[in-house]
Amino acid sequence: MRTALVIGTGLIGTSAALALVQRGVTVHLADHDPEQARTAAALGAGSDEQPEGPVDLAIVAAPPAHVAAVLADAMRRGLARGYLDVASVKGGPRRELEGQGLDLSAYIGSHPMSGRERSGPLAATADLFEGRPWVLTPTRDTDTEVLNLALELVSHCRAVPVVMDADAHDRAVALVSHMPHLVSSMVAARLENAEEAAVRLCGQGIRDVTRIAASDPAMWIDILSANPGPVADLLSDVSADLDETVEALRALQSSDEAKRREGVGGIEDVLRRGNAGQVRVPGKHGSAPRVYEVVAVLIDDQPGQLARIFADAGRAGVNIEDVRIEHATGQQAGLVQLMVEPRSVAVLGAALREQGWALRQ
Repeated sequence: MRTALVIGTGLIGTSAALALVQRGVTVHLADHDPEQARTAAALGAGSDEQPEGPVDLAIVAAPPAHVAAVLADAMRRGLARGYLDVASVKGGPRRELEGQGLDLSAYIGSHPMSGRERSGPLAATADLFEGRPWVLTPTRDTDTEVLNLALELVSHCRAVPVVMDADAHDRAVALVSHMPHLVSSMVAARLENAEEAAVRLCGQGIRDVTRIAASDPAMWIDILSANPGPVADLLSDVSADLDETVEALRALQSSDEAKRREGVGGIEDVLRRGNAGQVRVPGKHGSAPRVYEVVAVLIDDQPGQLARIFADAGRAGVNIEDVRIEHATGQQAGLVQLMVEPRSVAVLGAALREQGWALRQ
């Protein structure tokens, strides 16, 4: 691939353009908002000048509701040898294009499984897709050259290609992305009118659950409007679980011992099923999940503290597998949770204590 046209210079489009530019590809940028394209160009994502002729690959990064229309226009104008979209829903846009009688041999659907809570070109980064799955949904009609161009794009973005059927993809993202986002928003909505005293007690758990609720509502309306059926089906299942859980909690309030036992059983069932589902979430680098031990270190909120901890761990020969930070409410301090292999706990604990760090048991 020597040339590309990115149509839609939001977070995904601009991030892909930045990655391609770094790999020496000549990138042209277009957007329904010329100012946004100029912003992306100023960030080094390419040129907002139109190409003189067809490019190798046109990448459509428009909202799902507009993807088919933008693709159809680009294909009729002959803007590229191959066409690809990055929308988070795949079945609907393809059916819309088929309904318009277009030759889809030069088109392949795709979806990079990466993003941020922020949107727009200013949130873009060339490494947004690094190590992340990038779904491709070719059909029997997809031209081999177009598939190769798509694979080259994924490679330039340092992502991991995953080939799926379009409708299977839509059901999958409903489960792992769209439904969880709505559930996160519902939980966060409980905080809107909560008493300030309660909100001040927020810890890492509520932060984890509500983090993705900070995303742009307009963007998510576009996404959910393109995949409402599978998401509604999943939420219906969640609703049934909620009803059973509410019933079990009410039973725990009963003075009848038998009802309380039923309540305990109901709560235990949903918690155990949650455990069983959680362990299926892929672990580090997409491998099978592993169990790590936590070494908790108290730190002051001052520059260089984390760097010192990691340097001390490195000198002890301990690899930090993951890290989480829980900030203390109303204090300039926090708790750093270092996830390490179980065999490394004693070594790391001793090394950190020797360096004067305060550990929490």
